Amino acid sequence: MRPHQILILALLGAALWSWFGLGLGDDFTLAALHQHLGMLSVLSQAHPLGFAASYFLIYVLMTAISVPADVVLTLAGGALFGLIWGTVLVSFASAIGASLAFLSARFVLRNWVRSRLGPSAATIDAGVVRDGPFYLFALRLVPAFPFFLINLTMGLTSMPLRTFYWVSQAGMLAGTLVFVNAGTQLAGIHALSGVVSSRLLLSFALLGVFPLAARSVLTRLQARRLYKQWPRPLRFDHNLVVIGAGAAGLVSAYIAAAAKARVALVEGGRMGGDCLNFGCVPSKALIHAARLAHQIRQAHRLGLGSGPPHIDFGAVMARVHAAVAEVAPHDSVARYTALGVEVLQGRARITSPWTVEVDLPQGRKVLATRAIVIAAGAAPLVPPIPGLADSGYLTSDTLWGLCELPQRLLVLGGGPIGCELAQAFARLGSQVTVLEMLPRILQREDPDAAELVARSMAADGVCLRTAHKALRVEREQGRQWVLAQQDGGEQIEVEFDTLLCALGRTPRTTGYGLEELGMPLRPNRTVQVDATLRTPYPNIYACGDVAGPYQFTHTAAHQAWTASVNALLDGLWRFKSDISVIPWTTFTDPEVAHVGLNATEAAAQGVACEVTRYELSELDRAITEDATQGFVKVLTLPGKDKILGVTIVGQHAGELLAEFTLAMRRGLGLGAILGTVHAYPTWSEAAKATAGQWKRGHVSPRALALAQRLFAWRRGEGW
Repeated sequence: MRPHQILILALLGAALWSWFGLGLGDDFTLAALHQHLGMLSVLSQAHPLGFAASYFLIYVLMTAISVPADVVLTLAGGALFGLIWGTVLVSFASAIGASLAFLSARFVLRNWVRSRLGPSAATIDAGVVRDGPFYLFALRLVPAFPFFLINLTMGLTSMPLRTFYWVSQAGMLAGTLVFVNAGTQLAGIHALSGVVSSRLLLSFALLGVFPLAARSVLTRLQARRLYKQWPRPLRFDHNLVVIGAGAAGLVSAYIAAAAKARVALVEGGRMGGDCLNFGCVPSKALIHAARLAHQIRQAHRLGLGSGPPHIDFGAVMARVHAAVAEVAPHDSVARYTALGVEVLQGRARITSPWTVEVDLPQGRKVLATRAIVIAAGAAPLVPPIPGLADSGYLTSDTLWGLCELPQRLLVLGGGPIGCELAQAFARLGSQVTVLEMLPRILQREDPDAAELVARSMAADGVCLRTAHKALRVEREQGRQWVLAQQDGGEQIEVEFDTLLCALGRTPRTTGYGLEELGMPLRPNRTVQVDATLRTPYPNIYACGDVAGPYQFTHTAAHQAWTASVNALLDGLWRFKSDISVIPWTTFTDPEVAHVGLNATEAAAQGVACEVTRYELSELDRAITEDATQGFVKVLTLPGKDKILGVTIVGQHAGELLAEFTLAMRRGLGLGAILGTVHAYPTWSEAAKATAGQWKRGHVSPRALALAQRLFAWRRGEGW
């Protein structure tokens, strides 16, 4: 904390000590009010404006420093100023004082508390932005909740001061009226229980439910306005229609079928979606072949004969397609039909919140359904670069039709997809250049992790041109090149035979009826959903790439469970999607795996943390396999073993990450990992070694000195 923040805390502490320790609070009791009421009334009548101003300032001050004087002061307001003026003074004084307490907590404690909450702070802020005013209003209506705690707690969140003030002013008005009115009859009140009766508290509690109930009613009214232009079917053919048979859609359909609901799954392309046909499966098969080619070249390091491998690119691609074909039955029409899913292979179009039209070879079919899950996935992002459309460019979807190895491959984009494919093609024999507009590749990873990957890619022959923006694609006399400009510098020409756009993927949100529904989209083009994955139409849900925020197969499957269960329960009960602990892996060599915060994100968010780094060059198994390049980096709360995030670079990084992901998900710290027996010699020992390194850095020097003296004494050397 900064010195002025410590000073403010000290002053507040002194005020509270004076209140409780020196007995200052004895002057703000009901008995004291009865005793001094006559004198106060005389002062009020003699100096009405000055006395009212003094009362107002005292009320503001007491509320601001969070001392429990509000009830007595409110009763005094009624006794001294009457119902109307007492209510006015108390209402504004209490709201202003609460706002000052709110600001003091924000100014003094917020950054300190948020640094210890870690990623949870962002989740809390998101909830406050969405529902904070409703919950604050409900709490203000119930006097049983200590208002000073509400003031301080809200100050630690991202709620705007203006919102806090007006909600507090409105929410406390009912209670203010009750207590000020009681103050006008102060002579008959001999204990606070005479005001705060159990019946009154119950009434306030029921009143506190009102804003939450009002919010529910408001949501229903908004839904009715959305639904009013669409005729609702008298009966439904299905409980659920799922649009898209990728990872999210397949899991949604599977869950519904397992629950014995009647479900239809509509897919206009290939079953299995992007992951099976264009993404995870074929790319990892290609990367595997490329890694073997690299290992053959490096075999001399292990004392084995080596030489340039003979690469039959056509055979490599045949093996890639064979891997896809081997996995395909898991996602096939036959399997899902056997599970009880009605699989329709055709183009879907949502024609109302309850109907989906499907264009089939045999004609159009209309499905009436109680609920819809949108799992349409994403498509490759193609930038509007002049000349690109005429270049015959490839994307991560169309790449798999290649039969011949590109001699000169130009990759646009240095993100995970671009880096994985660039390195793989370089190892298979292509001359590869990567153009990346940002200063470095893998922008979402820590710089040290990205640097290790960049060095490895460069060693494989990849030419990395970061901080270069593609301006246009040109061609002349059989030559093709991209004109690119270095950040603020010269322009260069990069020739190519094959151009691959690997700039990420954009959600599929057009062409199947969302526009006609008026479905709102976020700025990144994902469908707007709440924490339960429900769209503004209460019976329509979205999950996976089309809902965001992540574009991972495992996230899509995780969201699909939530979306399908909520859609089937249809208002009876709803679950929230928890994506607070999401791992991901970039399958370059070395791999980069990441969960939670990394050091770059922690610094950007102002999250205080400790960093423990363990080099894989110290791991016995890594040494035996000649794979010592990489590290494990764990972020923890200062002085604590609670894990905020992990970055792993090296072979099997994705597998090594699983133990840390489980620990974060279950609230286990590094101490739990250190206390777990790991088989030797295995890669998983890297987790325990990292935990041990953290532990060594947190051993008390005083405890070590005491232990040294103890053992010296036990040797007979004296204390």
